[in-house]
Amino acid sequence: MTTLLLVALFVVTIGAAGFALVPSALGNKRAQQRMKAFRGDIRANRREADANRTREDRRKSVQKALKSQADELNAKKRLSLSDMIFQAGMTIKPATFIRNSVIFGVGLFVVLILAQVPFYFAGIFALAGGYLLPRMFVSYRRKRYQDRFLDELPNAIEAIVRGVKTGLPLNDSMRVVAKDTKEPVRSEFARVLDQQSFGMSMTEAVQVLLDRVPLPEVNFFVVVISVQQQAGGNLSEALGNLARVLRNRKKMKQKVKAMSSEAKASASIIGSLPIVVSILVSLVSPSYLAPLFSTPVGNICLGVGVVMMATGVFVMNRMVQFEV
Repeated sequence: MTTLLLVALFVVTIGAAGFALVPSALGNKRAQQRMKAFRGDIRANRREADANRTREDRRKSVQKALKSQADELNAKKRLSLSDMIFQAGMTIKPATFIRNSVIFGVGLFVVLILAQVPFYFAGIFALAGGYLLPRMFVSYRRKRYQDRFLDELPNAIEAIVRGVKTGLPLNDSMRVVAKDTKEPVRSEFARVLDQQSFGMSMTEAVQVLLDRVPLPEVNFFVVVISVQQQAGGNLSEALGNLARVLRNRKKMKQKVKAMSSEAKASASIIGSLPIVVSILVSLVSPSYLAPLFSTPVGNICLGVGVVMMATGVFVMNRMVQFEV
């Protein structure tokens, strides 16, 4: 009986010890699981914070690059003659351009003298024409060059995106653009590749593109390439978004141009009306406007009228210019 009692007490003691230790082991296991989950949450939060910090740093670098490029564009608003010729895609030298302008002014002076325009009026018109008309021609060539570049730039960027997505390096994608796209994008991207072959980095080479075509759209492209070269990132996605933005800007410009066409036509008619009327009156009655050229008072009135007409044309031209 005593032996059975001892055995029963031993079994009860072992069972109690087991029941006391098993919950502790389970509790320790659960505590370890909670600790692992907590550590995992900490690592996940840390990775998320690092990713957010990386995105924030990239956003700040893009903003800084855009601001610096915009400041440079604003600083270069007043262009020299050599810069205007360079940005117009012309190969003429500034000295040759000045010589041709002088020859044009002298020729205009001779034509006005043969047309029996008073000597001092002929000198003033020849001086103004020799200085302004060649520069206006260069400005026209520069604007047309930039418009042609912007028309083809989204296609070039999309070609680079397709090349990058297929695994081509950025240089090879640009080489495809320099081979298959239209002018002047072809020659400008070929110029960027030539600068790289001379030892420049991609960030420095694309700056040459901005010097040649100083436009906000080209500035966006240069900033995207520069930031990707410095901080990394998904280049195809960034360039794809840029191509979409450029196409939307082009649509907006065309819409503004269509909406302002009526105002531009009205300004053109009003500006040309006095000249057309004076020519028609001179053809019908040649002696009617002769006092404007043959008398001192008429010369003064003609000079004042020309100045007022030029001022009106300038004001109307500025009123119908819209920037997008």
